[in-house]
Amino acid sequence: MNETFLQACRGEHTAYTPVWFMRQAGRYLPEYQKIRGRVSFLELCKTPDLAAEVTLQPVDIFGFDAAILFSDILIPMEAMRLDLEFHEGKGPLFARPVRSQQAVDDLVVPVPEESLSFVLETIRLLRSRLQVPLIGFAGAPFTLATYLIEGGSSKVFLHTKKMMYQEPQLYHNLLAKITACTSAYLQAQARAGAQALQLFDSWVGVLAPCDYEEFALPYVRSIISDLRAVTDVPIIYFANNGATLTRLTTTVGADVLGFDWRLPIGEVVARAGQHAVQGNIDPLALFLPRERLEERIRTMLVEARDARGYIFNLGHGILPETPPEQVRIAVDAVHRFSGKA
Repeated sequence: MNETFLQACRGEHTAYTPVWFMRQAGRYLPEYQKIRGRVSFLELCKTPDLAAEVTLQPVDIFGFDAAILFSDILIPMEAMRLDLEFHEGKGPLFARPVRSQQAVDDLVVPVPEESLSFVLETIRLLRSRLQVPLIGFAGAPFTLATYLIEGGSSKVFLHTKKMMYQEPQLYHNLLAKITACTSAYLQAQARAGAQALQLFDSWVGVLAPCDYEEFALPYVRSIISDLRAVTDVPIIYFANNGATLTRLTTTVGADVLGFDWRLPIGEVVARAGQHAVQGNIDPLALFLPRERLEERIRTMLVEARDARGYIFNLGHGILPETPPEQVRIAVDAVHRFSGKA
């Protein structure tokens, strides 16, 4: 087992810099498209053999140092008895947004081994096949709540912020249920064999720091505290567009802080303090010509040298239009410049 990624998460010395990419299994890969052409996205997520296969594809093709479970952050929300659909070009949709106390009361906190057993089976399959660590994941409560309240994706999060400001008790009641679900779900992933866990807070950057402190931070801390009581696997917290929140995100209790590309990696390292760091090249930088991409990667590795632990990653998910050969160039460059034999 190649444990370089886990060593970096723990702040230990590594022989080279480990690398994996958010959304590394996905639409940019012809191998993924071949499988996806036979089944819907939700069917793919819920079929352990297929989900395991697409999880393995990028590791086998490019030599990533970690695999991330193929799934979606909204899968456990469906298990809370919400009608979830994915539409091409529109993304996820909930036909019945959660905007009343009755709607909150109707939600259940699922038992993962019962309602989400397909995810746990995928983890077990992957552990029997992988030679690199497996990352499990979930959405952070605020990010999940935005989808439930808005009914899907949003640009301004009108309904979410109206609920926060005008009906704070309703908002907190909803977040409490989402948090209970997410905490149980991640604990089950650890029991099934996930070797690290990442919390994706994809939309939290829309919050002012004072609102983050009141409406998001306590729930992330609660999940991580619950995990600490039952498992010692490394925990990664990724707050997208969260440069204004780093004073607070350093207090969530995670081992590793993931960053987008809006701060130079040297400044990220300084702000992260005793945390390991993950990130943070712009996903669109993968479209740079080879020489410029390699030079950017070389510079980032130098600027991250003082990190307690460093994991090279994108600042957000890889885009479907990304040429696979560019991914190979990036992974090879990280390994070569950081000293992998």
